[in-house]
Amino acid sequence: MLSSLIAVLLGAAPLPNTAASAPLAARFARLALDCVHQEYPNKVSHVLLADADARVPRELTPAFYGCYDWHSSVHGHWLLARVARLLPEAALAGEARSALGRSFTAENLAGELRYLEGRGRVSFERPYGLAWLLQLAAELREWGTPEARAWAELLAPLERAAAARIGDWLPKLTRPVRVGEHSQTAFALGLVLDWARTAGDAETLALVASRSREFYVSDRGCPLDYEPSGEDFLSPCLAEADLMRRVLPPAEYARWLDAFLPGLPRDGRAGWLAPGIVTDPTDPKLAHLDGLNLSRAWMLEGIAAGLPGRDRRVAALRAAAAVHREKGLAAVTGAHYEGGHWLGTFAVYLVTCRGLR
Repeated sequence: MLSSLIAVLLGAAPLPNTAASAPLAARFARLALDCVHQEYPNKVSHVLLADADARVPRELTPAFYGCYDWHSSVHGHWLLARVARLLPEAALAGEARSALGRSFTAENLAGELRYLEGRGRVSFERPYGLAWLLQLAAELREWGTPEARAWAELLAPLERAAAARIGDWLPKLTRPVRVGEHSQTAFALGLVLDWARTAGDAETLALVASRSREFYVSDRGCPLDYEPSGEDFLSPCLAEADLMRRVLPPAEYARWLDAFLPGLPRDGRAGWLAPGIVTDPTDPKLAHLDGLNLSRAWMLEGIAAGLPGRDRRVAALRAAAAVHREKGLAAVTGAHYEGGHWLGTFAVYLVTCRGLR
């Protein structure tokens, strides 16, 4: 069982209801294998400065041109690295390594760096895509095989550029972005914090922790009843709470959560937070709610993990997480490319407890 392997890697037993079989992980990895080098359909976020800038995706971003858009390609590669690292003996692990090797060449990654640093791209994939790029770098660092170390070395200039882009932007940001889609700051800052700890980047760690406190520590009464918006794949309230458990020690975090989400149940019930419902999985925006169920599940588990062990809210948090987990994982079928090109990443992040230590 994959859950047993995860427990060994993390050095602790998995949370309740996180059991996931190797075939399930393989199904999610197959979604990424099918799309990381599929160029079309493609949604390009690209500023044209001249006629010569009108180019096909594989020429613009030669490593991360598949999976419909840049950030999905990046975290699709993360998915392959994660599953290949956790299941090195599985048949799909060889396919995953081959796909990574096809993308992670010196020429391709140099092209990615040129693109990122080009004129007119100061806000390119900021913060969501850049945060996932750093997660990919963290996964390669932690993998530690000679092959992964070679890929990490090739990715390092792009990794440094992404971290520098975050480091330049964050001090200028006067307010957090509290939406349920890509521009949300809370989720991205959580990914960046986890990367900084893995990379030993004390400067970025201090900056993100400091800005997180400045942005969020005084927040009170987050309107969870207003969620979700119709196209959310991230919860503004839960993502903030999941970020702050990375920043605050447990006792302080428990007090902060009292004020931030004062209505959290203390009776262990699951029905206090209803999962999102997708009415048309072929609509790429409406399908976001499948991702919301997955991200809510890992955020709820993260919030529970950040509280002292005897906190009476933990049971209800984990019960709601289990409901969202079941609903979210059932939707990761690959039947429609609108969801299939990215939902596997969210599923793997959830079942492998990536955000937890």
